Amino acid sequence: MPKKKSPAGGTPATVALAAAGVVFAVHEYPHDPAAASYGDEAAQALGVAPERVFKTLVAELDGALVVGVVPVAGRLDLKALAAALGGKRATMADPAKAERSSGYVLGGISPLGQRKQLRTVLDTGALAHPTVYVSAGRRGLEVELAPADLLRLTGAVTAEIGRG
Repeated sequence: MPKKKSPAGGTPATVALAAAGVVFAVHEYPHDPAAASYGDEAAQALGVAPERVFKTLVAELDGALVVGVVPVAGRLDLKALAAALGGKRATMADPAKAERSSGYVLGGISPLGQRKQLRTVLDTGALAHPTVYVSAGRRGLEVELAPADLLRLTGAVTAEIGRG
């Protein structure tokens, strides 16, 4: 997978990847504003198995924002997320808080290059693939990279946090 520059100088996610010297590929597709699911749209548009495309979800754990990265085909298990981070109770974050904290819009939140790096948990399913896809920081733009690089750059821990 050759390193590619992203369109228009890059997003904070692709800039962070390039600065870290990580091998990655950027995949762009035409985003349909009427799509019911951003992640399913990405998998279908790119012709990639949904198990390899991951969505970045911001949750609130005991009053602090955290990130769960799970396959687009499933959903985030909030109890498992809380347990993975040693917390008591997690709920989905208010969308406006998620956007403010990450610096990205919903449907384009990347686990990489966030305005404020949050504690992150990557679903263990990512480790079964040589590369995975996550948002590159805007709708219609995905970045493909090795799960080990995603873990290293986000400081994430792994746990079974995806369900379904």
